[in-house]
Amino acid sequence: MSFSLDTPLAEALGAGPAKTLDRAFHMQSVGDLLAHYPRRYADPGELTPIRELPQGEMVTIVAEVLSSTVRRMRNRAGAMLEVTIGDGVGRMSLTFFAKNLGQAEWRQKELANGRRGVFSGKVSLFHNATQLTHPEYELFDDEADARRSADARANVPIPIYPATSTLQTWQIAKLIGRALDGLGDVPEPLSETVREAEELLRARVALEQIHRPRTRNDIDPAVRTLRMHEALVLQTALLQQRDAVRALAATARPAASGGLLERFDASLPYELTPDQQIVGDQIATDLVGTWPMNRLVQGEVGSGKTLVALRAMLQVAESGGQAALIAPTEVLAGQHLRSITKMLGPELAPLVMPTLLTGQMPAADRRKAALRVASGQALIVVGTHALLGDKTTFADLGLVVVDEQHRFGVEQREALRAKGSSPHALVLTATPIPRTVAMTVFGDLDTSVIRTMPAGRAGIESHVAPLAEHPGWFARVWERAAEEIAQGRQVFAVCAAIDTTKKTAEPGSLPPSDDTGTGPRWGVVQLEEALATHPRLGTLRRALLHGKMPADEKDATMQAFARGEIDLLIATTVIEVGVDVPNASTMIVLDADRFGVSQLHQLRGRVGRGGVPGLCLLVTEAEEGTLARDRTEAVAATLDGFALAEVDLELRGEGDVLGSSQAGVRSSLRLLRVVKDAGLIARARELAERLLAEDPALAQHPGLREAIARRVTDEDRAALAKN
Repeated sequence: MSFSLDTPLAEALGAGPAKTLDRAFHMQSVGDLLAHYPRRYADPGELTPIRELPQGEMVTIVAEVLSSTVRRMRNRAGAMLEVTIGDGVGRMSLTFFAKNLGQAEWRQKELANGRRGVFSGKVSLFHNATQLTHPEYELFDDEADARRSADARANVPIPIYPATSTLQTWQIAKLIGRALDGLGDVPEPLSETVREAEELLRARVALEQIHRPRTRNDIDPAVRTLRMHEALVLQTALLQQRDAVRALAATARPAASGGLLERFDASLPYELTPDQQIVGDQIATDLVGTWPMNRLVQGEVGSGKTLVALRAMLQVAESGGQAALIAPTEVLAGQHLRSITKMLGPELAPLVMPTLLTGQMPAADRRKAALRVASGQALIVVGTHALLGDKTTFADLGLVVVDEQHRFGVEQREALRAKGSSPHALVLTATPIPRTVAMTVFGDLDTSVIRTMPAGRAGIESHVAPLAEHPGWFARVWERAAEEIAQGRQVFAVCAAIDTTKKTAEPGSLPPSDDTGTGPRWGVVQLEEALATHPRLGTLRRALLHGKMPADEKDATMQAFARGEIDLLIATTVIEVGVDVPNASTMIVLDADRFGVSQLHQLRGRVGRGGVPGLCLLVTEAEEGTLARDRTEAVAATLDGFALAEVDLELRGEGDVLGSSQAGVRSSLRLLRVVKDAGLIARARELAERLLAEDPALAQHPGLREAIARRVTDEDRAALAKN
């Protein structure tokens, strides 16, 4: 029977294997299975260093059986087989338990001395010796076949697949082999002309060679071909989504002479930075276009993105349109409202009536705010998830501004956009995004960048406090905080947890880390208890701020800090974005190695915002040379968020950078690597633009159309649309 990539696995392989693959990897079709590519290849003669096997991890190794012994169990029925395998340098044991002596002897006969194969299991230590207990294994041919085919298979690589404890790599290989054996023709995503010009393989050949290469030389051409297919499918889908938005009719929102925007600009006590002017002009042009604006604005922490967004809101408001700004937290929403109201001043604020709408507001206040929004009185609306509720309606929603887009799921963003008739969309992020990630994740958005910073910033010094080498520096960190407060300044102290539920430390000393060594040492609760008895900080005005506090309490605390009524704010990352306290001079981050590069950069951006010089102290116990320490050192080394974004991408890989909130196709890159494949992604985008310009419906490219339909499901398309 011949089948296609769309054939259900149950039909191609049977109900049992299909159910196993669905449970393990959520695979439904033959195409899903064949897109499960090997993570590496082993050689039949390859002997993985046993001495380097990581304890406690699942491993797959190629090794040779050296000896074996069978013995009856002493305290219970059954027998045990111990097999010693080696790689020419190190040795380890395999342990198998059997119901009776016969079973154990049967397996011993199968695992005869000199047999080689692939062994997979979890590494453990027993009497200080490395072992695998009851591992899965597959031996290389029987002895007769081995002699006949030794030369033939000497150079045939063994694909090693991403596997699970219930589905081993060779089981996956066998299922893929069955699928390939029954697979018919595979549609070509690329035209013959393009395929030959790019020197790529036919799609069917590429699948065969990546899964069943005859030599190492088969692998690279197959990977390069399938990588280009993936890039082309992704970029074409993104461009189709961009074109779909551009096919919508938008209400033009022009700025009028002497209108709100012009009056606002005239009231500003400072000049816009060059980047603010450029991005502002791009947005102003978008707002009078024939299709809805769909723009991403990247900007460093404190670069003035809110000002740029406010100018766009005012331009929309001039025609009676409403602008809704959705923020990820109550604290940030309140901060935005106060900041916007302050920037508008007493003359302009009453004309647009900035209104806050959040879920934690008192019911009467929320009803009053919702009425202003529904009636169209409030032309600027700031809120959290409450803006998404069914009870929130707009009179004329003309602009949606999403702040810190990575903090929202795609469904939430779409729910807000659906409250208007093709409203313009402006996405803000203070997390600089590498060019290739932006191209891959936000390829359907026009992108603007604000790099220049407003004048008058005093700058920030950043230092790592490496407690692994200098535990005494911990006490100095708090002395430094006390010195800043003595000069009339304020300090943030950020923890990775609210409560680690561990014993509190003595003032100036480290509390014990958790028993597993995996959790943070410091919680907000523990730090407050420790600092309460500190000789200098214990008598100062301290407050806590974290996500589990009631919204009104969080807002009151943040406002008190902003007014200078609190000296030291002990918080979680609830203060990561948007909080603006010009008098805050110092940011202390405990367990800094537990934060990502961009998160540390965001936290650091909370200080040095006014004329007061900023100081950021990154406290870590991570050992020198570890990835966690490298991240922390990278942040201390530069204030350039865009450079840090590239470092972050290289250190963590794009899987983490893209983030789980980016649902669908964009967070599930298979062969593409956005750092290594930057050139290929750019080339794929060029091809996609050219193809769609010549053939918008892809009528002449049925293979590509089918590949997009297969790779980008309706759910994925919804995800693309919602971004």
